[in-house]
Amino acid sequence: MRIGIFTNNYLPNPYGVSTSIETFRREFEKQGPASTRGNDRSPASPNRGESTRGGHEVFIFAPYWKGYKDNNINVFRYPSIDIEIKFHFPLAIPYSWKMNKIIKNLNLDVIHAQHPNLLGSVAMKWARRKKIPLIFTWHTLYDQYTNFVPFIPAKISAGYIIKKAVKFANLADAVIVPTDSIIPILRKWGVENKNIIPIATGVLEEEFKNADRNKIREKYNIKNDEKVLLMISRLTAEKNVEFVFRSLKNILADCPLEGGQSALKIKFLVVSDGYLLPKLKEFCAGEKISDKVIFCGEVKREEIKNYYAGADIFVYGSKSETQGMIITEAMYMGLPIVAVSATGINSLVLNNGNGFLVSKNEKEFKTAVLKLITDKDLRKKFGEASSRIARMNFTASVCAKKMLEVYQKVIDVYKAKIIG
Repeated sequence: MRIGIFTNNYLPNPYGVSTSIETFRREFEKQGPASTRGNDRSPASPNRGESTRGGHEVFIFAPYWKGYKDNNINVFRYPSIDIEIKFHFPLAIPYSWKMNKIIKNLNLDVIHAQHPNLLGSVAMKWARRKKIPLIFTWHTLYDQYTNFVPFIPAKISAGYIIKKAVKFANLADAVIVPTDSIIPILRKWGVENKNIIPIATGVLEEEFKNADRNKIREKYNIKNDEKVLLMISRLTAEKNVEFVFRSLKNILADCPLEGGQSALKIKFLVVSDGYLLPKLKEFCAGEKISDKVIFCGEVKREEIKNYYAGADIFVYGSKSETQGMIITEAMYMGLPIVAVSATGINSLVLNNGNGFLVSKNEKEFKTAVLKLITDKDLRKKFGEASSRIARMNFTASVCAKKMLEVYQKVIDVYKAKIIG
């Protein structure tokens, strides 16, 4: 199968959509029969980038990222405009004579759009022109991301993009959602497409082999008797990170527990970056907990496994997720979870089974974390359950197989319509 993926967001951006695309790409290229179409790799050839190692072929169309060089010859970059709206994000220019020539000559079987606008519009155009099915993944709860749209009132910007996404979804041959908890929201917004299928982005198991618990603890001078709370999250408003800091401040402060017990020995590892970083550092200084909070910044993908391995509990506050891939990774690595009960997360974490799902209440969040810190047996029980759930349901191979089955189904239906 020859798959064209169109995305406004791709490497080297480290966040969710990029990770999702790369995870599926790598698994698609492992699975499936070897291609028999030849080996010509010239840029305008219909067979550019043929694989001789077997598996499906994936061609990715994304915005140009200044200074970044792709190692994958099947990645094609549209011209883009560099913008800085709270973080770096190249905006694709959805027209290119060069790209048109390449796409025209590619014998694609299916096109998968990751967004309803810009390169999503290009995906729609070429799917119709080539008479092949169009798949659309609804990655984002767009009403939660209006803080990235400057100068436009939140209700107006959210309403516009939701309306556009709904129209796009209704024209697609299938709509993928990361978790089933998103479906009622899309229905409420007006998505009438009968073919909505929940498929999570799975964990690439090879990325998490041979994790070293001691590596990160030694790097940050964390003692053996210190419990590590871990949060991996973009430090922006829609991720609700300030709530997590407010909830944890009393746990992190040097104060004794009830009953005269000694103060807890805890470190809070915060991985990633974002425009709220200065404000969060100021908060820690004001609450006198700076010595307990370690801001690790962006972490290389190959190192992330060691952060999970070095932690004892994973904490998360976001209410804007359609899945929360970081949660499935934490579960895969055997961490108990404390998270705000929200769409997406609810489909992953089993409350009182492998973690605690709490309301957006600081005291409730704090109590859940404290319970896990002070109960070793419960941490172990929840951690083992996390690992078991993730390995059964959320590995990349399992999720990629589901996606390929959707592709094949819509291809067969599409062909039958054309013949009929």
